[in-house]
Amino acid sequence: MTTFRLPRFLATALLALASLGAHAQGQADYPLGAGDTIRVQVFQNPDLTIETRVSERGSITYPLIGAVELGGLSVAAAEKKIADALQTGGFIQKPQVNIALIQIRGNQVSVLGQVARPGRFPLETVNTRLSDMLANAGGATSGGDDIAIVTGVRDGKLFRKEVDIPSIFLAEKLQDNMLLQGGDTIYVHRAPVFYIYGEAQRSGSYRIERGMTVMQALAQGGGPNARGSEKRLRLHRKQDSGGIQQLEPQLTDPVLPNDVIYVKESIF
Repeated sequence: MTTFRLPRFLATALLALASLGAHAQGQADYPLGAGDTIRVQVFQNPDLTIETRVSERGSITYPLIGAVELGGLSVAAAEKKIADALQTGGFIQKPQVNIALIQIRGNQVSVLGQVARPGRFPLETVNTRLSDMLANAGGATSGGDDIAIVTGVRDGKLFRKEVDIPSIFLAEKLQDNMLLQGGDTIYVHRAPVFYIYGEAQRSGSYRIERGMTVMQALAQGGGPNARGSEKRLRLHRKQDSGGIQQLEPQLTDPVLPNDVIYVKESIF
């Protein structure tokens, strides 16, 4: 059996075309918003080429047809709206309108907290989801929590949702991979930690993993040193009232955020 391989230059060209096609589709789906700068062109009508900024009211002023409301429309829908206005007004028969995005500022999402690259990122398509935007920000850092807090406005009301990021994929909670809108903010808090000290190999603070037990927490600290004993532990846990409760935990007990585990010296 003969295996056919594309020449390297042809394969590279095909990949480039696919990338351009995906980018073009992304621009066509992008919803225009206040602050976006666009270039509008009409085929074979260079006098109608303009660069303009979408106003705070979501409109632009275009030659021959005046004010055009484009806010919230996809680029493709905005092209059709201008073309329809030019044709309906009797200015051009079958106009071919092209809109290019020059600068995107209108529909952005802020990603803050424990992520690799915090900042503001544009919504390049109307189908941008939480996982897409976290990927743009480089994902959560090693010290970041598994929970992402999304805030914004929906239907004119303030919106807030806590999303367990791993469960989207591990527990197939795909509905939590929510669609984002311009003006949304994603915040990833510091991961919950526990503290271990006393006769432990490595005292310090450590991230609490899912379902972590006292035995696993002790292992994070390297276990007891030569003077310590895993049978002589004391746990300090902060109460809702603000007080500190002292416990003698079992190795199978769960570890909660900000727990402090003290490894006592062996009595022998």
